[in-house]
Amino acid sequence: MSRARRGIAPAHLLVSGAVIAAALIHTGGQYFRAPIVPRQTEVFFSPKGGCTEAVVNELRHAQKSVLVQAFSYTSPQIARALIDCQRRGLSVKVILDKSELTDKYSELEFTTHAGIPTWIDSVHSIAHNKVMIIDGETVITGSFNFTRQAEEHNAENLLIVHKTPALAEEYAHNWEAHQRHSDVYHGR
Repeated sequence: MSRARRGIAPAHLLVSGAVIAAALIHTGGQYFRAPIVPRQTEVFFSPKGGCTEAVVNELRHAQKSVLVQAFSYTSPQIARALIDCQRRGLSVKVILDKSELTDKYSELEFTTHAGIPTWIDSVHSIAHNKVMIIDGETVITGSFNFTRQAEEHNAENLLIVHKTPALAEEYAHNWEAHQRHSDVYHGR
């Protein structure tokens, strides 16, 4: 089993992850400067690098809340894990790109009918975020779409940053900004 699959990234990946995270969170002319501590950052790659398994594992351990922004959302494993979170009493909310309204493999209907509040972001040409904010302190992001295709065939990356409430708060503010201009989806 590779070090990254066990959740222990080599030092050069931790540094790369920290650089990526710092670049991602430039806001208001200032950079978020809290350190990213080893063993608090996990990096995964696909194809077949355990990205879906890592996301599902984080959702299994969630205790309070999950906010999701997704461009493409066709992974049945991730959809089931989100429904399991909601059934355990967690607050689960999802914002999806408008393309999910016509994607025949989308999990949009499955999770909406399970009672997960969902919004469609149709303001942008593409709502291309791939983010989860878990319990207000863990951020999952990267190029990895929440799809079977991304896990099995695409070259993707997934970064999980734990125990960083300030970072999670920045992502949550961005999630809320997108929610404000998105349309509530009630299902078909």
